[in-house]
Amino acid sequence: QVQLVESGGGLAMSGGSLTLSCAASGSPFRFIPMGWYRQAPGKQRELVARLGRGYSGIYADAMKTRFTISRESDRNTVYLQMRDLKPEDTAVYYCALILPNNQTYWGQGTQVTVSS
Repeated sequence: QVQLVESGGGLAMSGGSLTLSCAASGSPFRFIPMGWYRQAPGKQRELVARLGRGYSGIYADAMKTRFTISRESDRNTVYLQMRDLKPEDTAVYYCALILPNNQTYWGQGTQVTVSS
């Protein structure tokens, strides 16, 4: 059973930084697509950043100059470094893992709150 455990959320000031972590267990695959999504109150879940089978990330336009997604080379762990945070970045951030059959697993979510 695939499980994702996120950590690193919390409260930040506008202009501050946070780093989120996501550790996946139970997958027999390595270097599989993983990513971060977020959902703000009253809004749909949206892509933040995503890694394919390698190390190159795809970013939503609003985040591409401020956020960096990365992974550890020997396990299914991804990070999201967030810089220059804005109040509009306030949301629940979810980690996702996509298996080769396109089945997607989600973490429980971690709250990020940015105060102005």
